[in-house]
Amino acid sequence: MKMNRINQKLEEDKKILSIYFTAGYPNLNDTVKILEQLENSGVDMVEIGLPFSDPLADGPTIQASSTEALNNGMTTEILFEQLKDVRKTVSIPLLIMGYFNPILQYGVERFCQKCAEIGIDGLIIPDLPIDVYKEDYQAIFEKYNLRNTFLITPQTSEERIREIDELSTGFIYMVSSASVTGAKNQFETETEQYFARIQKMQLKTPTIIGFGISNSETYQKAIQYSKGAIIGSAFVKHLKEKGVNEVKAFVESIRK
Repeated sequence: MKMNRINQKLEEDKKILSIYFTAGYPNLNDTVKILEQLENSGVDMVEIGLPFSDPLADGPTIQASSTEALNNGMTTEILFEQLKDVRKTVSIPLLIMGYFNPILQYGVERFCQKCAEIGIDGLIIPDLPIDVYKEDYQAIFEKYNLRNTFLITPQTSEERIREIDELSTGFIYMVSSASVTGAKNQFETETEQYFARIQKMQLKTPTIIGFGISNSETYQKAIQYSKGAIIGSAFVKHLKEKGVNEVKAFVESIRK
């Protein structure tokens, strides 16, 4: 089986910048254009958000983008249609991040098969319990060479983190705080203590920090404790304010 792009990227000797955006936002057909711009701007990895009507873990910015994308007519079928030729122009790792309900409705195996066909490398499904994944879906994910990404928070027990570390084949999504997604200008002391605690555990799986990373300062701080960082709300907000042609300026402001 060919090596997964996520694993190839994680093996590079560099810190990773991953960007999240909602598919079908600001406009229905912006998805591929945004992906191409992100790659051309030097982003290492992208999470494509599958919009859902009841996004529990998302803060107001991403919730609003999800609502707008659904109003624009975005569906799972349309996303797959948009992405069918994405590998002709985009080579960086791509993950789909979404809630389990739409995937279940589509059919889990059918969804995974479709992801494999178009060149998606992994999935992030915040509300898919680890035990359900192991029992019902792990074999399907493995069959289609998809990395399932688990989330940990400051409240996740050490025992659970060790279990996730054993089960992970890509990276662990380290949620910076117990709250919903949203941009913050700096981290609180207790957040940094949590980062340090996880770092000390010396997990075999690389961690990438997400939630609350919005600028160069929070990005630089996060990568001191992890393999990389994920920016979502701040980028979605940037798309709303500046449109899809100013992606490079955003990425440069983070990496400066």
